Amino acid sequence: MRTKKWLAGALSVLMLSLALAGCGSAKSPTSEPQNQGGTQQGSSTNTPAKTPVELTVWSHLTSPEVQEVQKVADEWAAKTGNKVTVLEDQTGFQEFAAAATAGQGPDIMYGLPHDNLGPFWKAGLLEPVPDGVIDESNYEKVTLDAVSYEGKKFAVPISYEAVALFYNKALVSEPPTEWDEFLALAQEKGFMYKIKDFYFTYGFIAGNGGYVFKDKGNGNLDPTDVGFASEGGIAGLQLLSDFVNKYKLMPSDVDDNMAKAEFQAGNIAFYLSGSWDVKGFEDAGVDFGIAPMPKMPNGQPFSPFVGVQAAFVNADSKHKAEAWDLIKYLQENVPERLLAVGNRIPAQKSMASALQTNPYLAGFAESAKVGHPMPNIPEMASVWAPAASMIELVVMQQATPEQAAQQAVQAINEAVAAQR
Repeated sequence: MRTKKWLAGALSVLMLSLALAGCGSAKSPTSEPQNQGGTQQGSSTNTPAKTPVELTVWSHLTSPEVQEVQKVADEWAAKTGNKVTVLEDQTGFQEFAAAATAGQGPDIMYGLPHDNLGPFWKAGLLEPVPDGVIDESNYEKVTLDAVSYEGKKFAVPISYEAVALFYNKALVSEPPTEWDEFLALAQEKGFMYKIKDFYFTYGFIAGNGGYVFKDKGNGNLDPTDVGFASEGGIAGLQLLSDFVNKYKLMPSDVDDNMAKAEFQAGNIAFYLSGSWDVKGFEDAGVDFGIAPMPKMPNGQPFSPFVGVQAAFVNADSKHKAEAWDLIKYLQENVPERLLAVGNRIPAQKSMASALQTNPYLAGFAESAKVGHPMPNIPEMASVWAPAASMIELVVMQQATPEQAAQQAVQAINEAVAAQR
């Protein structure tokens, strides 16, 4: 939710990045020696490096989180004899691409939303993750898929997020798990959310069998196969229309402010959103819980977009071995701090029990486990506008689900073709 706006900016420099790479400004992922400092790649060690190096980390996490990352990085630096500077980076990704292609970028980007990785991967700016850095058995599969391209991993998952169902405990003592129960309660006690926003609504489309780009496995998405006009996609769109026009759960012009205000006032029992809304409701004294959305009418789970914060090594870094060693050390020592300071859900399964310290995050984590990583390829930038238009046409009853889906697919296909 909070990440998609950066993707378009990154695309604006993709062609420049590719051109510079072709001129030799950016080295290929395999052109650098794999161990240039003295530490063993993929292992955190207490033995000082033979030749101390200085690593620069750019982070898109919040200020309090960046401070925690710096503390852990300093621990690693003391153990290895190196130096690390962690900088809070609030710029767009144009600056990273320009700096990286000019050989002036950071060694590590830490906390990058995974759906922005595509342009950098396309431009050859991501170093493949070496063996020994990720224990795949300890990571949620959805997070590994999010950082994969063509069967290879180009970043390490840090944390993840997805929307889930907020329920008002004064109106509903327990969250419903079956669709019929949810729909009956929603009609009686209210349900609203930002229905025309594709990010929030995708879970209903995917839960009914629709998709954005066909997943061919191994992190390989087919941008020429758009699934909105599939049988499942049309069924999902029909459900959205029914929310507004059949069940009268919300007006067609509902926005996030309206839905949030109704939930906070206790006028509705259910609201769909992400962890970023938790604090506001806590501060307002709302007694609420978080749970996954109930199964869809077809018995399949609601499958929201999943956003993953990730760490990657700049393919042009002169200290790749040390950079991966630092990332591995951070992964071993940062997750609990980010959970405490930033309510980040750790990507590692071994951290699942720590979620019990927060009364809300377990519900978001359960929702994410049956979700889909937001497509991480550059072509996703061509989806947002046609998808939003598709949903608006349906809920406003200006087109049938079939007509709206076909229009969206045509627009996306044309945009993708032009982008290529």
